[in-house]
Amino acid sequence: MSVLIICEKPSVAKTVALALGAAEQKDGYFSGDGLLVSWCIGHLISMADAGSYDERYKKWRYEDLPILPQTWKYAPTPGKEKQLAVLKELLHRSDVSEVVNGCDAGREGELIFRFVYEQAGCTKPFSRLWISSMEDSAIREGFAGRRAGTEYDVLYQSALCRARADWLVGINATRLFSVLYHKTLNVGRVLSPTLNLLVERDGKITMFHKEKYHIVHIDCGGVDAESERISDAAAADALRTACKSSQAVCVSLKKEKKTALPPKLFDLTLLQREANRVYGFTAKQTLDYAQSLYEKRFLTYPRTDSNYLTEDMAQMATDLVAALLPVLPFMQGAELTPEIWRVINSAKVSDHHAIIPTAAFAGFNGLPESEKKLMSLVCCKLLCAVAAPQEYETVTAVFDCGDKPFTAKGKTILIAGWKDIDTRFRAALKAKPDEDSAEDVALPELAEGQIFEAVTASVSEHYTTPPKPYTEDMLLSAMERAGAEDMPEDAERQGLGTPATRASILEKLVQMGFVERKGKQLLPTKDGHNLVCVLPDVLTSPQLTAEWETKLTAIAKGEADPDGFMVGIEEMTRSLISRYSQISEDAQKLFQSERVVIGKCPRCGEAVYEGKKNYYCGNRACQFVMWKNDRFFEERGKTFTPKIAAALLKDGKAKVKGLRSMKTGKTYDGTVLLADTGGKYVNYRVEKRS
Repeated sequence: MSVLIICEKPSVAKTVALALGAAEQKDGYFSGDGLLVSWCIGHLISMADAGSYDERYKKWRYEDLPILPQTWKYAPTPGKEKQLAVLKELLHRSDVSEVVNGCDAGREGELIFRFVYEQAGCTKPFSRLWISSMEDSAIREGFAGRRAGTEYDVLYQSALCRARADWLVGINATRLFSVLYHKTLNVGRVLSPTLNLLVERDGKITMFHKEKYHIVHIDCGGVDAESERISDAAAADALRTACKSSQAVCVSLKKEKKTALPPKLFDLTLLQREANRVYGFTAKQTLDYAQSLYEKRFLTYPRTDSNYLTEDMAQMATDLVAALLPVLPFMQGAELTPEIWRVINSAKVSDHHAIIPTAAFAGFNGLPESEKKLMSLVCCKLLCAVAAPQEYETVTAVFDCGDKPFTAKGKTILIAGWKDIDTRFRAALKAKPDEDSAEDVALPELAEGQIFEAVTASVSEHYTTPPKPYTEDMLLSAMERAGAEDMPEDAERQGLGTPATRASILEKLVQMGFVERKGKQLLPTKDGHNLVCVLPDVLTSPQLTAEWETKLTAIAKGEADPDGFMVGIEEMTRSLISRYSQISEDAQKLFQSERVVIGKCPRCGEAVYEGKKNYYCGNRACQFVMWKNDRFFEERGKTFTPKIAAALLKDGKAKVKGLRSMKTGKTYDGTVLLADTGGKYVNYRVEKRS
């Protein structure tokens, strides 16, 4: 008898198959040693579209809303039918006695397998392969210790509720607002509040009014001490005059020894944020590179929200750190005594531990440049996380001059600790280092009561600055924290989306035209602003999705009822549809594309606009129109451009280069005349050739 293992991706299936001795490649699967190893290609089965429930749902109409399926339907994902057929055949093979879910260890992986298993009508017993590393030893250990698939039924219910709830809200809200505003407006429980974050930030930037302020500086024996902010220029100049050539006294000297603890290991969101900050990678690029490294067995499972390792990994982590030191160029000549206990905490590991290199990683040879960069970042983070804390001393000196306080701050590094590794890594990037702030500079020896004679004084001008536009680093952080203030402290999952889904959300917003990228910045478009304005708070607030994720986590633990969750989603959907039955005519025009004026109509004098296929008069009673595919221009091999159209409307003629002769086929430059006779069609003719 045979055991069938179904993985999520072909590359993962190949690695699993080779690790377990199923090396013979067949059409759509591997076999050997009593095993069959096949794969999905992401979701092979999807939620059926609305039109499959009723023919009338193929058109988007308000009167058909809400759409609330009583019996859910599913359909093969287009383009993946062949692999689905392979899996169905394998699932029903007479020699297959056990099926193993080897899809990615998480909520979505559970859904991908169960959809295939159930839609194939399979009733054979199945178990779960749950691993965080693609190393051979981890695969063999996970396979030997596989658990009954029924133990993950609650995880499947959580995944199913998520999929159905997203379908209900997405389908109904998208159709509702698209019908109302005559434009496809994609709405989603994570998508919309994420867009709202960007719109709110853009509004704060737009409404910001900069204000000038002044700071008076005095030089006390080589120490630059600053006054508080002074809004009035005359007051600042008066203080400078009072201090000039005056005496300054050190009235306070405060020294504090402080510790900067090492950073945590990467979860996916932290990795995406830092890769964006250091390399400019988008969240999706980081996830793609990390997934590739995982499939090459160089990196552990990337879709994790944990920052720690489990207790049984302590020795492995110690050996890993020792193995990394000689292969990392930026660590040459450095010493490190790892404090592994800093990254060990089984209680804080959920489905998967933090992202770290695997023992299979032995160097960067053969890796694409992007994957080298990401691997370096992960290696550096592991070394920093197990290094000693940085210890430093801060000094705050307060001087009295002109009857006003002036402050100088300094910092002295006592033990570099993990910061030395971070500095080495960033120096190896050959990037411009961050400029030291005044507080990072050590102050000379000072003493309370010390007097400085005849100090010099100066004034510097400054302006308050607006909030910065979101980068992906900043937005991912905001998504992670969103809604936290509205949730109980012990809620396991807060924020917008999950580490595994946030990258795709950002990409969708860009693809749909609601957000645009400018360098590292993410900026909402006009349509993005308008969409947030028309949606109700329930769809733009992070509180809704934060509550969903908490309830879905409770379902996954067996602590909440899936049916009760879905009843609540249906009630919310009905309420949304009933609240929005109609909008004003002006509101319906909110998302209309701005019409581009080309010129004035030669017949009625109204504006002529550029359409998709023509240039038309804005006066509906006037029939003037110039078609872009007019035969006159097509026969002469020219595109009827807006520039030509504008010239014809302004002067009645346009100089056009490269006209093709209909007799000889040769090209020439000529002047095209607009010959409008007032009929249905506009005519053109060539006035002269040059």
